[in-house]
Amino acid sequence: MNSVAKLQEENRILSSRIADLEAEISSLKKLNDWYIEQFKLKQKEKFGRSSEKDNDDQLSFFDIFNESETLKEPIVVEPKEDEILVSSYKKKKKRGVNFSDLPVETVEYKLEDEEKVCDNCASPLTEMKKEVRKELVIIPAQVKVLEHVTHVYSCRACDKEGISGFIKSADSPKALIPKSMVSPSLLSHLQCEKYVMATPFYRQEGEYARLGINLSRQNLSNWDMAGARILKPLYELLKKELLSHELLHADETTLEVIHEPGRETKGKSYMWLYRTSTDTNRSVVIYDYQMGRSGDHAKAFLKDWQGKYLHCDGYGGYKKLKDVTLCGCLVHAKRKFHEAYIAGQSNENAKIGENYLKKIFAIEKIANNNNYSYEERLVLRQDKSRKVIDEFYTWINEVSLKTLPQSLLGKAITYAINQKEYLCSFLKDGRIQLSNNLAEQSIRMFVIGRKNWIFSNTANGAGSSALMYSIVQTAIANNLKPEHYLRYVYEQIQLQKDLELENLLPWSEKIPGECKNKTSD
Repeated sequence: MNSVAKLQEENRILSSRIADLEAEISSLKKLNDWYIEQFKLKQKEKFGRSSEKDNDDQLSFFDIFNESETLKEPIVVEPKEDEILVSSYKKKKKRGVNFSDLPVETVEYKLEDEEKVCDNCASPLTEMKKEVRKELVIIPAQVKVLEHVTHVYSCRACDKEGISGFIKSADSPKALIPKSMVSPSLLSHLQCEKYVMATPFYRQEGEYARLGINLSRQNLSNWDMAGARILKPLYELLKKELLSHELLHADETTLEVIHEPGRETKGKSYMWLYRTSTDTNRSVVIYDYQMGRSGDHAKAFLKDWQGKYLHCDGYGGYKKLKDVTLCGCLVHAKRKFHEAYIAGQSNENAKIGENYLKKIFAIEKIANNNNYSYEERLVLRQDKSRKVIDEFYTWINEVSLKTLPQSLLGKAITYAINQKEYLCSFLKDGRIQLSNNLAEQSIRMFVIGRKNWIFSNTANGAGSSALMYSIVQTAIANNLKPEHYLRYVYEQIQLQKDLELENLLPWSEKIPGECKNKTSD
């Protein structure tokens, strides 16, 4: 081989080697970009405030220990009486909590008659005006013993005649729980502390001890489970109402149960959630404890449901439901593009994808602001939103070929492709929501509680918790004060033998005004 041919061969080998190295560099660059975006995303999640956060009022774990410093501002003007609003509600122009919801005790400060004279000329003074200043006063919790004394009467005349004695007693309420000192007020309070305020029983035990009462967490737990058994018929009525609606939302989250029959401690259990949508004034929230995440659990729970649409978050288990249209969550899809954007890699395409989905929400806002009927909303979606969706998926098909599948952008694109059928369901009916936020908000209450009490000891305890969360969160969803409502329900059950449970449902006209928030219609 002459020198020219030899050089040509070496050049060919080198060119091939260079091409291989360039391909390897490109692959490593993509991998490096993926690691960088993962790092930036984690940094954002750890230290930054997310614009996608559902609840800006929620403190981080770190902030809990520095709550005063975290929330303080250098100069803060106290709100006026009619401005005491939760910020999120303020944006929605909804009336918030104000002083008018509270009882008022008035203290007047007047001059004595001999003081009502002018210091200059000694003429009598005339009242010119009243200056009113209001304060919020906290009355610490008080616990007392309510002693029920039932008087029993007998007929002495019958006794003298040797007739079987006639005995009559005054009407009195029976014990809410047999052989127990628990009252409707105590039971409703301890349950709301757990299921609304997320205060586990061991902390409640300490709080009662500070009040001078020795109530063990075992007693509290037993009373709670007994209360759940009392409310089981009411729970069944709520479930029946839930299954009568055409549109539902569903979600699920993990739950650790220590002692479950037939399985190891480390096995994952689940708390399933089902709730009504926005097309009804009878909101129902139902929690269902199950030992797994199989779609068969959803199928079994919804076996009597004749509805049409189920909002969910992309979990494949719901596909086991027959003759049901699954409605995907556009918020989930938008969030994935947002995460790809804030990670710092592939910003341009990630932002484009997010903006497409933002346009859909902007169109929906037009319907919300103008109080469109469901029919009008559907026309708007067919006219405007469908075009945006079509453009979005045309863009998806183009950019997917240029995107690393394992990158955050790639995952966002894959999610959008796999969920296309369900993400487009909102184009079928004006009642369908663009997101599954209703279910997420409801299940978040359970998640917050789980962070405090960590696990359930037994399956029975988990089932009782599911029932109580259902009752309490349904009450809240219907604008009731949960503790007042629970107390009323227990009192009625305690007092009446032939009670019509329908009258105890949260939307019943029989529910007294004291159980309702001021904003109730």
